[in-house]
Order: sequence, then structure tokens, then C-alpha cells
Amino acid sequence: MTTVLVVDDSLMDLHLARRCIEAEGWQAVFAQHGGEALEILKTQRPDAIVTDLQMPEVDGLELVRRVNRHFPSTPIILMTAHGSEETAILALKAGAANYIAKKYLQRDLGDSLRKVLSAAEAAHEREQIRNILKRSENYYVLGYEPRDARALVSHLQDVVAQMGWCGEVERLQMATALTESLANAIDHGNLELDSKLRESDGQIYRKLGQRRMQESPYRDRRVHITVRIHDSQIEFVIRDEGPGFNFRTLPDPTDPENLLKPSGRGVMLIRTFMDAVEFNDAGNEITMIKRPRGGTRS
Repeated sequence: MTTVLVVDDSLMDLHLARRCIEAEGWQAVFAQHGGEALEILKTQRPDAIVTDLQMPEVDGLELVRRVNRHFPSTPIILMTAHGSEETAILALKAGAANYIAKKYLQRDLGDSLRKVLSAAEAAHEREQIRNILKRSENYYVLGYEPRDARALVSHLQDVVAQMGWCGEVERLQMATALTESLANAIDHGNLELDSKLRESDGQIYRKLGQRRMQESPYRDRRVHITVRIHDSQIEFVIRDEGPGFNFRTLPDPTDPENLLKPSGRGVMLIRTFMDAVEFNDAGNEITMIKRPRGGTRS
């Protein structure tokens, strides 16, 4: 049975919250301040916590901080009263999932609990999938529609976010690496555009690319993306249908003379943001590996 821990030093509010919770068919457990709630949490794990903010001993804000530190998967709903607005904002920033005004407790508590319990259950299921996932594979094909590439990168960011392997900064870096590798596959691979054109005149570079998208054999070429998710890493394989290139001849982007040149900049970013990068012999396929935070680079 779903259990909700209610924390409040007001007996009237405790009983009102209990009626709301039991009306949903759930079980209510009570504590009169945060310290008592923390003692209960040593032996019981409720599905959710509903807490007042202004209480003796351990108040609601401190309770939110401690629960978020030790039991981050347990959602907390704040019961707010007039005069506790600033504390409520701090508690939300500290990890509370939602809040309701005490004067609307009877009207809103059941609905708010259903929402946070549903979100918590979804998070538990994602964690469960991460624990049992051993391997999955998806295959994508891109033409020259720029929105498709953007949509794919956004989708892959969401996949990594759901895996819970890295923070927002690392996901953005991964997105940069994917964007650069897709651009390389399209521009330098399928359209065979020379980076030196971009260095001398970006306008000519873009116009040539637009023209080749309409010409044979360039217009029929596609970029193939295979994404393999393992329990220990995500592997991105991007292959174009162009003739390939000798990646060993790329200028060293770490050389100060080359750092600001377009040539090789994308590969430098890819190598920086991914944990492992390899090209096939033909130079028309790149394999990039992203590991969970703490993995080693190669």
C-alpha cells in the first residue's frame, strides 16, 4: 500500500491531511517535527512526504535538505501558510517536488500527491531499466534536412539524460561533438566540401554546398547513424557515403597556429568531449564512445 509521511506540529492539520490521504486509499504515517520524521525514515521508507515548514527542532526546510541528501528518490510536498513563502522557495530549490497552500489542503493534496507519486514511479522505472539494460541498438538515416540533424541530437541528449550518466554540461558537450560529427559527415563526406574554401570565403563554401545538394551523385547520399547503448557505455557510429578522407593529415588543432582555423576544429572538439574516438581506414566512418561519469578517456 502507498504510504505517505505527514510532518506537522498542528494536530488539526495532521488529521485533515490524514483524511485526504485515506480518501485516496493510501496509508498515512505521522510525525510532529522534522527530527521525528528523520527517526521514522531510519526504519520506514514512505512513498512520499508531506511537510509543514514552520516546526520546532528540525523545520521543514532542513528536513527537505536532509531527505534530498539521503533519500533523493522520495518526493516531498510542502504545506505552506501565510508568512512561509520565502522558506517555501528555498525548500523548492533544495529539492521539494511541489507545494500546496494549507487553506486548500483538502482540495489539492490528493491531486498533488498523485502527480508526484506518478513522477517518482516513472523515475524508479527508469532506474530499474538502467539496472537491467545490457544492450540496445538504434539506426537512423539523415539526408540534407537540417531539422532532422537537430532533432536527432536533441533526442540523443534525452537518451543520455534518462540514463543518468552525466550532468547537463557533459550532455551539452556530447551534443556539440555529435553536431560537429554530423556536419563533417554531411559537408566534408557526402558533399565533399573542402574546409579550405570556408577559410577563404564562407559564402562560396555555402553556395557550393547548396548546389551539390541538388546534383548527382551528392544529392542521393545519406548519413547513417548507429547508436548502441551498453550497460557501460554509449557508442555512436556515424558513416557517410562519400569517398572518405585521410584523417591523419588533419592539422594539429592544439598548435596555436591552427587553433582558430576551421580545418580540424570539429575533430578537436569531438576528441575533447567524447571518451574515445576512432575512424575507419577509409575515413568515412567515425565511432565515438561516451561512458558514465568517472569513466577513463582513451
